[in-house]
Amino acid sequence: MDQAAPYHAHIYYVDDQRDAALALRETLRGFGGEGGRALVLMAGALRDGPVGPHPISQFEIHFLARDLGAIRPVLEASGLKVLVHPLTHDDLADHTTLGDWIGQPLALDVSVLDPPGENKGLARFGVEDF
Repeated sequence: MDQAAPYHAHIYYVDDQRDAALALRETLRGFGGEGGRALVLMAGALRDGPVGPHPISQFEIHFLARDLGAIRPVLEASGLKVLVHPLTHDDLADHTTLGDWIGQPLALDVSVLDPPGENKGLARFGVEDF
């Protein structure tokens, strides 16, 4: 695995988990590693309600593959559902066969994902969310 490969995680929440999601987002925004290096490159806004392929409220974070080992335990400890996936040129595969769920998977609306060979998420990696 390319240690500098871009990764996303989508953290899902329902209404009574919004405060927990907000607290997790704040924790991840300041999450650093050795030497104060930021591990989470971008923590997006909480999106209340469905957006894109995501059927319920969520926010996303961006990070590099090398930092997954440090970030994953924080996501697991949250008790929230999370989809962790690489960011490749195949948006459909990223969200399905290449994705890894923490908690019970959700059915995504894959009809809105970019076609293979095109992934608009690459251009916004580390910069912006939806």
